[in-house]
Amino acid sequence: MEYKISNRLKIAAIIMMALGLIGVASGFLSANSVKTVEDVKVLLANEHHGHGDAHGTESHGNDHAETAHGESASHGEEAHGTDSHAEGGHHMSHEEHVLHQIHNRPYAALYVAAFFFFMIALGVLAFYAIQYAAQAGWSPVLFRVMEGITSYVLPGGLIVLAIAFVADSHLFVWLKEGVTEVGHENYDKLVAGKSGWLNKTGFFIRGLIFLGGWSLYRYFSRKFSIAQDSANDGRNFKKNFRISAAFLVFYIYTESMMSWDWIMSVDPHWFSTLFGWYVFASMFVSGITVIAMITIYLKSKGLLEFVNDSHIHDLAKFMFAISIFWTYLWFSQFMLIWYADIPEEVTYFVTRIEHYKLPFFGMLAMNFIFPLLLLMNSDYKRIPWFVVMAGIVILCGHYLDVFNMIMPATVVDRWYIGMPEIGAILLFGGLFLFIVFTALGKAPLLAKGNPFMKESEHFHY
Repeated sequence: MEYKISNRLKIAAIIMMALGLIGVASGFLSANSVKTVEDVKVLLANEHHGHGDAHGTESHGNDHAETAHGESASHGEEAHGTDSHAEGGHHMSHEEHVLHQIHNRPYAALYVAAFFFFMIALGVLAFYAIQYAAQAGWSPVLFRVMEGITSYVLPGGLIVLAIAFVADSHLFVWLKEGVTEVGHENYDKLVAGKSGWLNKTGFFIRGLIFLGGWSLYRYFSRKFSIAQDSANDGRNFKKNFRISAAFLVFYIYTESMMSWDWIMSVDPHWFSTLFGWYVFASMFVSGITVIAMITIYLKSKGLLEFVNDSHIHDLAKFMFAISIFWTYLWFSQFMLIWYADIPEEVTYFVTRIEHYKLPFFGMLAMNFIFPLLLLMNSDYKRIPWFVVMAGIVILCGHYLDVFNMIMPATVVDRWYIGMPEIGAILLFGGLFLFIVFTALGKAPLLAKGNPFMKESEHFHY
């Protein structure tokens, strides 16, 4: 069974990318139009007089309590993309902080969307490897859909690294000049102590190693999967089994380190030992959700007739189960930090609760309450449109999860969902659709040589 990306889908993806580029460009132009402290003073005055609460938070104007509650915790502003790292040296004015936050925002919006679509592909790659390593009998009919989605791992990862390289200290304050030099106005003792790990060379070398390992596995696994279609024995399947088991060991380590580097280091004073698992749960459930949505889309086009309600039901069960797992990890991380109330740790959540009430609590509702209510009933998991509806909620919720990880550290309370955020989603969403559906057309949609294919085709319960 062959599939070719339709001209309509190509055009839709290209239009999304074009609109996205316009939105991103307008975000950078808007940020760059505010060039000086005097411009910031005018902006703040206008917001104050007009009650310009463009951030979705209460009492923005001159009431933001000197940005990120810096007076309440030693972490304060220094981990939020500002310049107040100096120990007893130069201290920036409130207006200077706001100027930096305005300039950080388009980079942060671009990074959030780029990472979100990349993590979907990486989550699918892990799920795919688990199916092979476990020799699962129900899922082989979905393998080509998974292989299509994982085609975005390499380009998506390179884009994330490219944005990190260009954004530099707009995203990662530990890349700021002089931050590790004793006596420099930007010197930060805590960041200097972590400079053995947090340095630009190490960051990008590690990133390329992670991406290289993930992409090599994807390349060889896809190669063996297609070769198995015309093979007379199970040799290629056995190769796939072995490399999948090895890859999962590599993935467990590299995914955690990636989450420290690419996300947690935007808040270099804060850390959580659960963070790698937390990010994994987010990318895993997002990836499984996209597998379900693309499978349902292809079935609606008269393809994948070998996929039945039981396969959709199993995918929806995973969506439900991993949403609960994500909630368990979120609560474990939050409860221990909140209960201990150590200033250096709790400030991470204080910032988000003070300035990000809507995305913070909205994300919790979308990632836990909605999946719990929508997917609890077993019968609903077999209804395609219902699974798609639940999937849209889950994906929006996990975009907000990434948003909550990055934005408070870079723009503090200068946030809202505007042109740069929507533009970045359209840009990378269009690119994701184009790459994934093009890859789906490069091989038959049924991995017919898989030894478990008969079991998978007749999967019912």
